[in-house]
Amino acid sequence: MSFVTVNNARFHVEDSGGDGPVVVFSHGNLMDGDMWAPQVEALSGAFRCVVWDERLHGRTEDDGRVHTYWDSADDLLGLLDRLDVPRAALVGHSQGGFLSLRAALRAPERVTALGLVDTAAVAWPFEALAQMRGVAEAFRAAGPEAVAPELLGLLLGKPALHEQWLAKWQDQPRDRLADAVTVLMGVDDITARLAEITAPALVVHGTADRPIPLALGRLLHQALPGAVGLVEIPDAGHTPSLTHPAEVTPRLAEFLHRHA
Repeated sequence: MSFVTVNNARFHVEDSGGDGPVVVFSHGNLMDGDMWAPQVEALSGAFRCVVWDERLHGRTEDDGRVHTYWDSADDLLGLLDRLDVPRAALVGHSQGGFLSLRAALRAPERVTALGLVDTAAVAWPFEALAQMRGVAEAFRAAGPEAVAPELLGLLLGKPALHEQWLAKWQDQPRDRLADAVTVLMGVDDITARLAEITAPALVVHGTADRPIPLALGRLLHQALPGAVGLVEIPDAGHTPSLTHPAEVTPRLAEFLHRHA
């Protein structure tokens, strides 16, 4: 475990080291780098796996301000600078995909490949924004317990994992959780710019994802010029890399061996 200072934040980073191609894993909203444990365990050795906690998440220390995913993309690129990594494959889940796509737009020459898990390029519809606003307000007023039963089912859908992630939320200040959801609400639509992203891309999506429906994953796959595959994980919800690693990890590994 280590901390790397970038853009006035002290990011928690796990780096497997080694001489293999670098793969940076970016987590989803209300998660942290631990969500990638199954993939890091399988891929370390062949790849140098870098996992980080983004602003307002996990063990990272930041100013607590609401930011954009363009800011997060700059954080990721700054992290590569600090680690002396000129180019890397970027694997992102949900908001981790948002920032990875924006990093590929900011600095396409630094991105060897993109693994995009249950993410999208569009802004949220009104109904989703209303739901997120309610979640943020509940976090701020009453804490994780007020939203955990429904939200954990929505994000994970696998009860065996709920206790671990509820405990992580309970370790965070209420306002930090609420602000993280507020950042999520502000994502902008970059659909019109996807044609600029030419890096090889693998899109992975759970067929039962409710926060980001499968149709948006299919649209992302169709719009990316470098897309080499769409992997649909049957019956998986929003976080298949964590809930269905046996289905996700081999396909991701095959893609990275070919393109990272």
